[in-house]
Amino acid sequence: MNPQLINMVWLLSLTVLFVASEASFLLHKADILIYNDLNFGTKLTVHCKSKNNDLGVHILGYRNHFEFKFRPQFWGNTLFFCRMQWNGTSHRFDIYEQNRDIRHCNRCLWNVSLKGPCMLNYKTSKYDICYPWNAGS
Repeated sequence: MNPQLINMVWLLSLTVLFVASEASFLLHKADILIYNDLNFGTKLTVHCKSKNNDLGVHILGYRNHFEFKFRPQFWGNTLFFCRMQWNGTSHRFDIYEQNRDIRHCNRCLWNVSLKGPCMLNYKTSKYDICYPWNAGS
Protein backbone atom coordinates (compact mmCIF):
# COMPACT_ATOMS: atom_id res chain seq x y z
CA MET A 1 0.00 0.00 0.00
CA ASN A 2 1.13 3.56 -0.73
CA PRO A 3 3.03 4.98 2.31
CA GLN A 4 1.53 8.42 1.70
CA LEU A 5 -1.99 6.98 1.84
CA ILE A 6 -1.19 5.12 5.06
CA ASN A 7 0.09 8.35 6.63
CA MET A 8 -3.03 10.25 5.53
CA VAL A 9 -5.36 7.58 6.97
CA TRP A 10 -3.35 7.55 10.20
CA LEU A 11 -3.45 11.35 10.49
CA LEU A 12 -7.18 11.46 9.74
CA SER A 13 -7.84 8.79 12.39
CA LEU A 14 -5.87 10.72 15.01
CA THR A 15 -7.71 13.93 14.14
CA VAL A 16 -11.11 12.25 14.51
CA LEU A 17 -10.11 10.77 17.89
CA PHE A 18 -8.84 14.13 19.14
CA VAL A 19 -11.97 16.01 18.07
CA ALA A 20 -14.23 13.37 19.63
CA SER A 21 -12.33 13.46 22.93
CA GLU A 22 -12.54 17.25 23.11
CA ALA A 23 -16.16 17.47 21.95
CA SER A 24 -17.52 17.80 25.49
CA PHE A 25 -17.03 21.56 25.12
CA LEU A 26 -20.13 21.44 22.89
CA LEU A 27 -22.29 20.33 25.82
CA HIS A 28 -23.67 22.76 28.39
CA LYS A 29 -22.24 22.63 31.87
CA ALA A 30 -24.28 20.64 34.35
CA ASP A 31 -24.95 22.32 37.69
CA ILE A 32 -25.84 19.99 40.59
CA LEU A 33 -27.29 21.25 43.88
CA ILE A 34 -27.95 18.89 46.79
CA TYR A 35 -30.19 20.24 49.57
CA ASN A 36 -30.53 18.86 53.08
CA ASP A 37 -34.27 18.41 53.56
CA LEU A 38 -33.94 16.12 56.57
CA ASN A 39 -35.44 17.14 59.89
CA PHE A 40 -34.51 20.47 61.47
CA GLY A 41 -31.22 20.09 63.35
CA THR A 42 -30.12 17.00 61.37
CA LYS A 43 -26.83 17.46 59.53
CA LEU A 44 -26.27 15.72 56.22
CA THR A 45 -22.74 14.61 55.32
CA VAL A 46 -22.24 14.39 51.56
CA HIS A 47 -19.20 12.91 49.79
CA CYS A 48 -19.47 12.97 45.98
CA LYS A 49 -17.11 11.47 43.41
CA SER A 50 -16.81 10.52 39.78
CA LYS A 51 -14.34 8.11 38.24
CA ASN A 52 -11.81 10.96 37.98
CA ASN A 53 -12.87 13.52 40.59
CA ASP A 54 -13.28 13.43 44.36
CA LEU A 55 -15.30 16.48 45.43
CA GLY A 56 -14.54 16.02 49.12
CA VAL A 57 -16.73 15.76 52.20
CA HIS A 58 -19.33 18.46 52.89
CA ILE A 59 -21.51 18.80 55.98
CA LEU A 60 -24.85 20.48 55.32
CA GLY A 61 -27.11 22.00 57.93
CA TYR A 62 -30.86 21.82 57.45
CA ARG A 63 -31.92 23.53 54.17
CA ASN A 64 -28.28 24.20 53.23
CA HIS A 65 -26.83 22.89 49.98
CA PHE A 66 -23.69 21.69 48.24
CA GLU A 67 -23.18 22.67 44.60
CA PHE A 68 -20.80 21.49 41.90
CA LYS A 69 -20.52 22.03 38.15
CA PHE A 70 -18.95 20.05 35.36
CA ARG A 71 -19.16 19.48 31.63
CA PRO A 72 -20.77 16.11 30.74
CA GLN A 73 -18.79 13.80 28.50
CA PHE A 74 -19.67 13.77 24.82
CA TRP A 75 -20.21 10.01 24.83
CA GLY A 76 -23.01 10.19 27.41
CA ASN A 77 -21.41 8.22 30.23
CA THR A 78 -20.79 10.88 32.89
CA LEU A 79 -21.54 9.59 36.39
CA PHE A 80 -21.24 11.27 39.79
CA PHE A 81 -22.18 9.30 42.89
CA CYS A 82 -22.52 10.43 46.49
CA ARG A 83 -22.34 8.80 49.90
CA MET A 84 -24.85 10.52 52.19
CA GLN A 85 -24.84 10.05 55.95
CA TRP A 86 -26.89 11.31 58.89
CA ASN A 87 -27.59 10.05 62.41
CA GLY A 88 -25.76 6.75 61.83
CA THR A 89 -27.58 6.13 58.52
CA SER A 90 -25.55 5.79 55.31
CA HIS A 91 -26.76 5.59 51.71
CA ARG A 92 -25.21 5.81 48.25
CA PHE A 93 -26.87 7.40 45.24
CA ASP A 94 -25.89 8.23 41.64
CA ILE A 95 -26.58 11.97 41.86
CA TYR A 96 -25.84 12.53 38.16
CA GLU A 97 -26.23 9.78 35.61
CA GLN A 98 -25.98 11.42 32.21
CA ASN A 99 -28.31 9.11 30.29
CA ARG A 100 -30.97 9.49 33.01
CA ASP A 101 -30.62 13.18 33.87
CA ILE A 102 -29.65 15.09 30.73
CA ARG A 103 -33.27 15.15 29.55
CA HIS A 104 -34.47 16.61 32.88
CA CYS A 105 -32.04 19.41 33.59
CA ASN A 106 -28.81 21.31 33.11
CA ARG A 107 -29.31 22.68 36.61
CA CYS A 108 -30.32 19.66 38.70
CA LEU A 109 -31.73 20.44 42.13
CA TRP A 110 -31.96 17.53 44.56
CA ASN A 111 -33.73 17.36 47.92
CA VAL A 112 -32.47 14.66 50.27
CA SER A 113 -35.14 13.68 52.78
CA LEU A 114 -35.79 10.68 55.00
CA LYS A 115 -37.69 9.13 52.06
CA GLY A 116 -34.72 9.44 49.70
CA PRO A 117 -33.41 11.74 46.94
CA CYS A 118 -35.89 13.67 44.77
CA MET A 119 -35.06 15.93 41.82
CA LEU A 120 -36.90 19.13 40.99
CA ASN A 121 -39.30 18.62 38.11
CA TYR A 122 -39.25 21.89 36.18
CA LYS A 123 -42.61 21.04 34.56
CA THR A 124 -44.46 20.75 37.89
CA SER A 125 -42.15 22.92 40.06
CA LYS A 126 -42.13 20.08 42.60
CA TYR A 127 -39.51 17.65 43.82
CA ASP A 128 -41.43 14.71 42.35
CA ILE A 129 -38.74 12.87 40.36
CA CYS A 130 -37.75 10.48 43.13
CA TYR A 131 -35.47 7.46 43.12
CA PRO A 132 -34.57 4.76 45.62
CA TRP A 133 -31.13 4.65 47.20
CA ASN A 134 -28.61 2.45 45.35
CA ALA A 135 -28.88 -1.24 46.24
CA GLY A 136 -26.50 -2.34 48.96
CA SER A 137 -26.07 1.18 50.27
